[in-house]
Amino acid sequence: MAGITSIGAYIPLYWLSGEEIGKMWRVKGTAGGKAVAGYDEDSVTMAVAAALDCMKGSDRGPEACYFATTTGPYREKQHAAVIAGVIDLDRRCHTADFTGSLRAGTTAMKSAIDAVKGGSAELVLLAAADCRMGAPRGKFEQSLGDGAAAIMIGSTGVLADIVGSYSLFSDFTDEWRTGNDAFVRSGEGRFVDEVGYLPTMQEAISEVLKSCSLKPGDCSRVVLAASDSRRHAHLAKSLGFDKAQVQDPLLTDIGDTGTPAALLMLVAALEEAAPGDRILFANYGDGADAFIFRVTEEIGRIRGRLKMRDRIAKKRSIAYGTYLDWRDLLPFEASSLPERAEPSLAVRWRERRTVSALYGVKCKKCGTPQIHPIGQTIRVCVACQSKDTFDTYKFSDKTGKLFTYAIDHLQPTKNPPGLNGVVDFDGGGRLICELTDYDLDKVAIGMPVAMTFRKLSQGKGIVNYFWKATPLAQ
Repeated sequence: MAGITSIGAYIPLYWLSGEEIGKMWRVKGTAGGKAVAGYDEDSVTMAVAAALDCMKGSDRGPEACYFATTTGPYREKQHAAVIAGVIDLDRRCHTADFTGSLRAGTTAMKSAIDAVKGGSAELVLLAAADCRMGAPRGKFEQSLGDGAAAIMIGSTGVLADIVGSYSLFSDFTDEWRTGNDAFVRSGEGRFVDEVGYLPTMQEAISEVLKSCSLKPGDCSRVVLAASDSRRHAHLAKSLGFDKAQVQDPLLTDIGDTGTPAALLMLVAALEEAAPGDRILFANYGDGADAFIFRVTEEIGRIRGRLKMRDRIAKKRSIAYGTYLDWRDLLPFEASSLPERAEPSLAVRWRERRTVSALYGVKCKKCGTPQIHPIGQTIRVCVACQSKDTFDTYKFSDKTGKLFTYAIDHLQPTKNPPGLNGVVDFDGGGRLICELTDYDLDKVAIGMPVAMTFRKLSQGKGIVNYFWKATPLAQ
């Protein structure tokens, strides 16, 4: 039996309302708003957050790690390998990127299911994330949101086993971007609906129901990918699904998140599911993938975890000008201060375990954890002064408290003022690092913090990632 063994999600803290966008352009804004990745986030950092959430409580790592996106920061470099390093997977883990289509998430899911059924992997982690942009004053500017989802596929401890699936491709062009496009393009709405989306999804869903000898009323929950609420409602009605069966598409809460959109809906459906429920799950993009899942007794394992509605409730509104700055949509005056040093590929390679998974060391004699600055090596224990007697020690999964901090009004940043702090980890160890996602009015010495993987800078074509501290609760 192959199926879903764990789920995870990540919704950015920041939120841009349709009203705020409409106010800027003096038009009527759409209802709700969209989740916006922070100035130091992208599809990779969001995927890391979702993957870590998915792996929480797991006592083993996957043999394969897949990443689905249409907005990876690199055109030639595997993002799944970056993610696997950050979440500290075994180097023998098979990594693969799935891209080029909004259906990439379910394409990767089908590949993961096939890998588990075929015996090439016992456990596969799939993460999907997107950070797509719509052109200013266009419809996509109001509708495209950011987010990430993660699903673990395995054969033991299955929360929802796969009953059946059906896939078909289509070369119909509805939404696209060329290599030179910064913004999403689309065809005319009614043409897209009548020729592309509706008939393709209707066929895939009808066929998967037929293959499993099911009727629309046999499904407890129906998860349907759609780029807008009208299209979503039309599809559900055309197939004979009752409104109570249909999962909220989350479009007014977080927007159309692209590749992870359908998976985020599936995560939300599983959070509320009961043993024995059948879930119809269908995704669209250059064709369609449709699945039937049956929820098992193992679903009780995820009870008590943070739910989708709780993640959405944490949203923090931003102004339209902030959004323009974070997305580099307007040129701003350059800082007169010295620029940050460019990342050294040689140093980052030597210190890859510290940079990626935030590893330090722990003294074998006195048990004191400690972490060294990048480019330096600890040979003498700060506590007992013993020499070269260390084991590796992971800090990225540890919480801590803010020992002290400094507010930086001079250093150029997209979220001024900057905040640098000293974190004392629970269990020992100290790190000087940047803070992120903070409310400056609530920052205080002794504040509990956790570590989060973020962008520091980008230069010479290299995205410089590292760990920052973020308040556990504000």
